[in-house]
Amino acid sequence: MRKLVAEFVGTFILVFGGCGAAVFSAAFPSLGIGLLGVSLAFGLTVLGCAYGLGHVSGCHLNPAVTFGLCAAKRFAWRDLPGYVGAQVAGAIVASGVLVLLLKGQPQGYDPGVGGLAANGFGAHSPGHYGLGAAIVTETILTFVFLTVILGATSKRAVVGFAGIPIGLTLTLVHLVGIPITNVSVNPARSTGPALFVGGWALEQLWVFWVAPIVGGMLAGWLGAWLHEDAKAAAR
Repeated sequence: MRKLVAEFVGTFILVFGGCGAAVFSAAFPSLGIGLLGVSLAFGLTVLGCAYGLGHVSGCHLNPAVTFGLCAAKRFAWRDLPGYVGAQVAGAIVASGVLVLLLKGQPQGYDPGVGGLAANGFGAHSPGHYGLGAAIVTETILTFVFLTVILGATSKRAVVGFAGIPIGLTLTLVHLVGIPITNVSVNPARSTGPALFVGGWALEQLWVFWVAPIVGGMLAGWLGAWLHEDAKAAAR
């Protein structure tokens, strides 16, 4: 239960911090944090949670990460449903809190119009990139993210520093992918805003489940071989 609560809280922080930066601060009148600021916000939330919650649950905060770790034989498949459920729940609650705060504006707020930093392609991509570009981007960027996670947390990696490369890599992922899909690499992060935006966001949500999980599992299978202990391989 402690692990599931940690995943819920961590994913809440990730979505509240990352998507909150996008909807509140990215283009704030006269002084916005822009693409770089939003990218840093996502990276910093993971960096903070890695050190604050990593010792409790491993700080997955992302179904694609959990799938990837299972594929790499670092996490038990039987524990996957509970983790994914806690992550999605945390993302939904965080998105609900963001909507509540946004409605406090004098002009109110409609998630269907404002978008709530939902992920999308085609007309709903910041750069109007199509379905193919969205699938390839989400798959590759999740693969990159999981590859760094698996390397930074391997037994042969420097102990105590994993959160830094992981957080910086998530920042890099967002710097590349925000113009294409608003960047998911995290099905839970996509699900929370999509439920409140509805319509097109729910129709396109499948991409942001399938592509990140595929990318994560590909990285997991590669990582299982790359970081395999020599003695275990010999046995």
